[in-house]
Amino acid sequence: MKGRYDTTGSVEAQFEPGSNGSVLVNKLGIADAEEMDDVELDLLKRLHEDVFDSVETDQRLTVADIREWHRRWLGNVYVWAGSYRTLNMGKGGFQFAASSQVPRLMDNLDQDVLAVRTPCTGMSEDQLAEAIAVVHVELILIHPFREEMVGCRVCSRA
Repeated sequence: MKGRYDTTGSVEAQFEPGSNGSVLVNKLGIADAEEMDDVELDLLKRLHEDVFDSVETDQRLTVADIREWHRRWLGNVYVWAGSYRTLNMGKGGFQFAASSQVPRLMDNLDQDVLAVRTPCTGMSEDQLAEAIAVVHVELILIHPFREEMVGCRVCSRA
């Protein structure tokens, strides 16, 4: 009998064979954690360049943008990229928002934070720093996406 917290069969809970539980199943078949870390970091750099070139200074950012950026970043690596996580997760003893609450919390982020704090045009440096900090903290607390790798350098920099 499967309990409601059973993750058996979830692609988000499966690790690449030969990775000793350190690399999630991926489309590239990469099992080496350092190699995957390098791939993710390179893709993140490319995404940053694309986003900086495509986002207008007067553009309101949305949760749909964030989901699309995540899909563009990792969509060629993980089947779940851009989708909200379905597993409960934590890091360093801290539990992120329950996966069942992620859609509601992201809707709240869209309406109560992003709608108020973006676009950032006309903000002072202090206002801009506060807007970035608030959005960043909210995203970290919700942690809407499956963390890519166990011990990922990219994720630990966030």
